[in-house]
Amino acid sequence: MKLYYSPGACSLAPHIALRETGLPFDLALASTKTKKLADGSDFLAINPKGQVPLLELDNGERLSEGPVIQQYIADLAPASGLVPPAGTMARYRVLEWLNFVTSELHKGFSPLFNPAVPAEAKPVFAGRLKERLAWVDSQLAGRDYLTGDTFTIADSYLFVVSNWTAPTGIDISDLPNLAAFRARVSARPAVQAAMQAEGLIK
Repeated sequence: MKLYYSPGACSLAPHIALRETGLPFDLALASTKTKKLADGSDFLAINPKGQVPLLELDNGERLSEGPVIQQYIADLAPASGLVPPAGTMARYRVLEWLNFVTSELHKGFSPLFNPAVPAEAKPVFAGRLKERLAWVDSQLAGRDYLTGDTFTIADSYLFVVSNWTAPTGIDISDLPNLAAFRARVSARPAVQAAMQAEGLIK
């Protein structure tokens, strides 16, 4: 498999999932700004959406949309525990969190990274995100991870998205449960390996 990624973008979540599973894969750097690959070729020819992540399967098929890619990876390696079995309530709880992170957090950051959004409007978006993150902090009380004691694909996604608070200036120093969660996830060997491979840490 080949994962098309951009350093620190939401593609880091499936990158972490791949390393957690131990499945073999290759990385392909894709610029979401220039829409070019490392060799200068056109990323849009591979993914007309121009977005990462994109997962190219061994048979040549391509899968887009991060939460779906994460489920696919996790289902390839059920022993990893990254997602519970299909049909179980535990599975739906993980999917519930995946949907929350993608709709309420991930997309909420978009205006803060968009230079076309007026500066005076950005505090409104940032305030809304802070409210959502404070709620997540409350849900993490007494838990190691979002759904309990087991690390899942929802946790890798929350970790990646919450990393965007620093470059967007959202202060989360008053959210201790989220801080402990981020430290816990960051210490995982697969997370360290993924971040090193993307040049985010040394």
